[in-house]
Amino acid sequence: MRLPIRYTMRNLWTRKLTTVLTAGGMALVVFVFAAVQMLDTGLRKTLVATGQPDNILVTRRAAGSEIASGVDRVQASIVEAQPEVANGLAGERLVSKELVVLTTLPKRETGQATNVTTRGVGEAAYTLRPQVSLVQGRRFARGSAEVIVGASLAQRFAGASIGSILRFGGREWRVVGIFDAGGSAFDSEIWGDADQLMQAFRRQAYSTVVARLTDASAFDAVKARLEADPRLTVEVKRERTFYADQSQALSNFIRYLGLTLSIIFSIGAMIGATITMYAAVANRTAEIGTLRALGFRRSAVLGAFLFEAVLIGAIGGVVGVALASFMQFVHISTLNWQSFAELAFTFTLTPGIALGSFMFAIVMGVVGGFLPAVRAARLKIVDSLRAA
Repeated sequence: MRLPIRYTMRNLWTRKLTTVLTAGGMALVVFVFAAVQMLDTGLRKTLVATGQPDNILVTRRAAGSEIASGVDRVQASIVEAQPEVANGLAGERLVSKELVVLTTLPKRETGQATNVTTRGVGEAAYTLRPQVSLVQGRRFARGSAEVIVGASLAQRFAGASIGSILRFGGREWRVVGIFDAGGSAFDSEIWGDADQLMQAFRRQAYSTVVARLTDASAFDAVKARLEADPRLTVEVKRERTFYADQSQALSNFIRYLGLTLSIIFSIGAMIGATITMYAAVANRTAEIGTLRALGFRRSAVLGAFLFEAVLIGAIGGVVGVALASFMQFVHISTLNWQSFAELAFTFTLTPGIALGSFMFAIVMGVVGGFLPAVRAARLKIVDSLRAA
């Protein structure tokens, strides 16, 4: 014979304060657990969205980032001449030979100078990155000292509005447009003419070469040919894979730190749940004896108390996930350890994170309530009734 669910619900309602406090502690743990995963997911989503599935990105072999890479003009021309590289509507090769350097800009709020990625691009860059669209102003003119800036960067840095003058590379650059890159890493960049930036920074080689393939399935053939070419010392990756790899170091740090904090906090929450359930058993000893005398089995008592703990965990899980969902409205920026430039991104909540966080709360409830439930089930009928 099982105890009715309303029995458990009544007990939770009777102990409203302890129920709220215990569930609240679990909710805070779930909030931290979910927020860390949302942070990691947001970072990965931002960088993965930077690449296109049918684009390849060519860097110097063993270069860990675009900043550290170098592809000279001859090598870039060889990449451009590959038969698998697609042509545009006007017959032009869909290739962008790019220079990536770091410049500094002061933040609007603090005035602190921070590294910003400045990218010199070719004419095909806009076709290769369809997520990039102008929202204000116009594109920079080829061969001029004009630049356009990402929408996120324009919001966070001083002197990045249309008409402003930026000073780097020994020259002055006028901001003529602001672009939106659909939440990708490009939103935190400055774009200008590659040749002009190479002259300003006295560079003889590009950083990377980006090309569109006629067929994404041709990637393996292009990669094998270019990396085996004795004239080249390059590494070829899918653009999306390259940018996903750029998040690895920071992503691992966030994940390990979050896991450590979640474990520490969850231990505290489970201890709190255990204490609460032990107190409930102590206060209801006579009631438990009465239930046993009425014919309810030990397993029914065990199940009722364990279900009570699970409900507390479920309440904490729902509240914690609900609180974490509001973090999606928070935009943060941090230093990308691969590029050493600031990157802006948002917390991202997915169904998988929500479900995983809720199940984490259920597990905390089960672990925290198991021993008290066993204690309640093992009470002897005579000893329990004497406590009355």
